[in-house]
Formats: sequence, structure tokens, C-alpha cells
Amino acid sequence: MAATRLMVSTINIGVSSSVFFKSAASPFFKPHSLSRCFNNNAKLVSRKRGFACSALYRPEVQIKEEGQPETLDYRVFFVDKSGKKVSPWHDIPLHVGDGAFNFIVEIPKESSAKMEVATDEIFTPIKQDTKKGKLRYYPYNINWNYGLLPQTWEDPTHANPEVDGAFGDNDPVDVVEIGESRGNVGQLMKVKPLGCLAMIDEGELDWKIIAISLDDPRASLVNDVDDVEKHFPGTLTAIRDWFRDYKIPDGKPANNFGLGNKAANKDYALKVITETNESWAKLVKRSTPAGELSLV
Repeated sequence: MAATRLMVSTINIGVSSSVFFKSAASPFFKPHSLSRCFNNNAKLVSRKRGFACSALYRPEVQIKEEGQPETLDYRVFFVDKSGKKVSPWHDIPLHVGDGAFNFIVEIPKESSAKMEVATDEIFTPIKQDTKKGKLRYYPYNINWNYGLLPQTWEDPTHANPEVDGAFGDNDPVDVVEIGESRGNVGQLMKVKPLGCLAMIDEGELDWKIIAISLDDPRASLVNDVDDVEKHFPGTLTAIRDWFRDYKIPDGKPANNFGLGNKAANKDYALKVITETNESWAKLVKRSTPAGELSLV
């Protein structure tokens, strides 16, 4: 029987800047526990299976690991205070107020296991991606915290005229968080967007929102993409080059970038977030075909 571990840290989603879910049994978590509280004033919307609510009202959320890390069966679930599983993609609110957003860490900085929300599994837990039945790892560590914005979706039926007509990649929007602290799998951070890159991966548009945790000591210094170059010199180029080249060791071509091969500014990033949040809303209302995606 697969091992199950329930993280004892509980949170209310919404106010504090970051939440750490930790387990001594998992290499993905630190050996000590810490909890911080969140509040959220989002209205509760009832849902049935197959339709996701816009946000849960002040839920207490725990992390529940099932299986052993770095195995095919390993999953990181989110559960509420009653023990019911909830979806990090659909049930964690996107907005937290004051221009900040919730960001869920899938891959901590300086790690290589390719963890991701399983968009085709019920309650969309975080798992390690696979290829041909084998666990996937990047060829080298990623140098920033990497994960997703909940309640966003890149619509694969929408051709973006501003990015070479590329269609969405059918996933939530990715975030590259440039702060100094290393996150943990399943950690929830409050971040502010600073810019974005329009990566084109095998013909699909795969937005990378560049953001920083509001807990970072330098967060107040950076408010737009030009500030990143000033206070984090070389970071924008390093992010672009990392995502351009990471598939090359596997014999695949380099990825391309739209928008002049440069990072767009904060306003453009906010536009991307708004549009993909609207696409997600259509998805969960079934105005757009879901295909194999889980809406629970």
C-alpha cells in the first residue's frame, strides 16, 4: 500500500505572503514545520463534479503526500480541514488583492525533478512528470522557483495574433519566481508580476510570468521589467536562455520566443494573466471543451 503523509501545517488562503508545507519524510520538504495564515474574502460558489468554483471561502488547507517521492505513484494533494481533497489549480484563488497573486511552487529552485500539477487527474495533484514511463528530470537544476498561477489556462484553441499565431499549450500559466529564498513543492507564495516571456515550445505558446515573492528583501525595489535588469542584472537573459536551451541535451531543438525575443513589461504580463484567467473561467463553465482535463 502506498504511504500517505498528511502535513500538519494549516493555512487560510489569502493574506500572508507565503506558506510552507513541510515533511521530514520527504526530500521535497524541510525537516521542520511552519504554518502561516491566509485570509480570503472570495465568495463561495457551489460546485458539482466537473465544475470548479472561483475560490474557496477561507479554507484551511493541508498538504497530503501519497506514495514515495521520486516514484511514479507519488502525489502531493491539497485537502481542506474536513479532509476533502481540493484542486490547487481550480480551488486556490488567483487574486489576493493589491495587485498580488497566488503562486504555487511545483519545482523549487536549484532542483531538477520535473514536478507539475496533473491537469488530467481528479483534484489535480502535483506529481513528477513522466516520459515513456520514466520520471522526468531537467538536464540541470533550474535556478528559480517555478510553478503555476491557479485559475489560469492557456487555451489550445486560441491562436495569439501577437505571438506568431501560436496556440496555447493547454496548461495553467507558468511563473518564474526570482526571489532569493528556495521554495518547496506545494508552497503557496504571494507574488507580484514584473514581466513575461512568450516562449514557443514545439509550436505552442507557453507564457512565463516573471515574478517576485512579496517576502523577498528586494521586492520593494522591483515593480517592472526594467527594475529586474537593474536590481537582478542578467536574470532576464538567464531565464530566457535556460528555457531556450534545456531540451537541447535531449536532442531537441532550442525553444523560440515571440515579442522580439525580449521580456515584455508588467502591464503586458497583467494582460496575459487576465486573458488566461478568463479562458480558465470559460473552461470550468464548459463554454470551452475540456477534453481530458480534470475540472475537479
